[in-house]
Amino acid sequence: DCRQYTNRSCEECLKNVTCLWCASSQRCMEYPVRRILPPADLCELRSARWGVCWVNFEALIIAMSVVGGTLLIMLGVCCCCCCCKKKSKKQVLGGPDKDDERAAREREKRRVRQEERRAEMKSRHDEIRRKYGTV
Repeated sequence: DCRQYTNRSCEECLKNVTCLWCASSQRCMEYPVRRILPPADLCELRSARWGVCWVNFEALIIAMSVVGGTLLIMLGVCCCCCCCKKKSKKQVLGGPDKDDERAAREREKRRVRQEERRAEMKSRHDEIRRKYGTV
């Protein structure tokens, strides 16, 4: 039973891994395993100790958030670097990517349409010249 270590020391209380030490009230109590964090009415986060006496839950949460955020940012940067590296390899190897192919097809379609319009305009002009006898 963890309550027997109340008003003793944090180290004695935390020898049992199921115990939680509350520094503000000097109480040793069972860790509320149904909840991730101990409720505020049981013990404030800045006073709660579990596992080791020198780290409180508040500092532990902040440290874990910073480490987790740093890992997520590093993962994102690595993904971006890999994508950029793959894209640059394609361009170095001379392999056209989808955007280049699509742009080339569009240019070819525009060129064909322009040629058709040019031929149509030439035939109209020739027809007008014949009509007025300027040919």
